[in-house]
Amino acid sequence: MCEAVEKTILSTQLPGADSRRSGKVRDIYEFGNNLLIVATDRISCFDVVMPNGIPGKGKILTRISEFWFEKTGHIVPNHLISTDVNDFPEAVADYCELLEGRSMWVRKAKIVPIECVVRGYLTGSAWRSYQENGQICGHALPEGLVEADRLPEPIFTPATKATSGHDVNITREDVPQITGQRLAEDLERASLELYEFGAAYAAECGFILADAKFEFGLVNGDLILVDEIFTPDASRYWDLQQWEPGRPQESFDKQYVRDYLETLDWDKEPPGPQLPPEVVARTREIYQETMRRLLQLDE
Repeated sequence: MCEAVEKTILSTQLPGADSRRSGKVRDIYEFGNNLLIVATDRISCFDVVMPNGIPGKGKILTRISEFWFEKTGHIVPNHLISTDVNDFPEAVADYCELLEGRSMWVRKAKIVPIECVVRGYLTGSAWRSYQENGQICGHALPEGLVEADRLPEPIFTPATKATSGHDVNITREDVPQITGQRLAEDLERASLELYEFGAAYAAECGFILADAKFEFGLVNGDLILVDEIFTPDASRYWDLQQWEPGRPQESFDKQYVRDYLETLDWDKEPPGPQLPPEVVARTREIYQETMRRLLQLDE
């Protein structure tokens, strides 16, 4: 478990890499046909990166993703090669201390421009959409559902990936127009299978996996899972014993930060507000507890 005094890493610079680009949370370095992905401690909410981060968050995300990549390889291959710094390029050998525990050496893939979201419960933007028209991304749902209800079956609710700003929800019928029919079918099948597997395992750990987001890429025409999987940044976990439909649920993810931000007079556009120390500390505890339970670590 990460120590409370751990330094917060908001950005990295590795001069030995061919090139560098930054996502909302990760710094990505190219080395030929491979990438070195470094998970920083940045946190993003409403597609806006907050000015301060969560100490040790990048290490937690990396450890959870590594765990799930190994558990789900039988469903769909993924990009992970190694998280061992000894397997990283010689050009970054001087940065082992920085990279240790927060980095993945992966295969480079052609990214599919679709956020593949699967929802098993009625919450967040899906709940708001249902209240407006009884639908979620084109899926018509039964009448009379309440917030946090379990859906009759998990549903695929894709969105277009935005390089900046907010992703845009689309229907499953829109996906083939972007990817082609066969790839669209593969994306939906893989996403649903991953979610169902993850939800079953999460239940063994006392969690409900309310929804999850997946990203995919192509390597030599073959579909692989990329980025992260079932982390608190890409999934919504609830406590199974505390689940009570009809009200918002306490989430073991960054919903805690979202809830705090909703109390502010902020338009959800950059720049994001500074997170107070007590919000940072509680968020760190939530991420740690999620990792502990999923990986079944000792106290």
